[in-house]
Amino acid sequence: MESGEDEGDLFRRAMRDVKPLKQSTPRVRSDKTAPFRASGTAKTANPKRTLRPKSAAPSAPHLKPRAPTLQHGDTAGLDRRTGQRFKRGQLPVEARLDLHGMTQTEAHRALSAFLAGQQTAGRRCVIVVTGKGVGKEGGGVLRNAVPRWLNEAPNRDKVLAFEYARQKDGGAGALYVLLRRRRAGSPG
Repeated sequence: MESGEDEGDLFRRAMRDVKPLKQSTPRVRSDKTAPFRASGTAKTANPKRTLRPKSAAPSAPHLKPRAPTLQHGDTAGLDRRTGQRFKRGQLPVEARLDLHGMTQTEAHRALSAFLAGQQTAGRRCVIVVTGKGVGKEGGGVLRNAVPRWLNEAPNRDKVLAFEYARQKDGGAGALYVLLRRRRAGSPG
């Protein structure tokens, strides 16, 4: 370390050419890349000492795999024609929720209750009005939060896709949300 240089300066100098990796979803290792130890122990540098798992996580075959995160306009779970009609705003809108004037907590609760109620009623395409956020470059708080909330439990299990609304329905200050059909006999 040069004189007058602290650890922070040294770190910044060492990292100046580093570029962040692209964000991607973590990949699950296949059986070929993850060695399996039948004994449940792992060898360490000290052969006399073995590590034992504190507790084995119970296998949960009844749990569904986590659905992938949705982005604006993702229509992977839809047939091509329905996906195109949804993106163009051509599906009939069956309900509307306006979040204007609500706090984040109120809006989050209202959104979750609205989606649950609409899915229970058998509705498919709804509009959620967030507002654009007055004078805010990245958009308003609710405009940024609602897509995140749509990807969180329990809402993610109800949502197939979402997309910015057409101008006549609110433009970038509103979202079309396509709900999953409720299966006969399935709860909520």
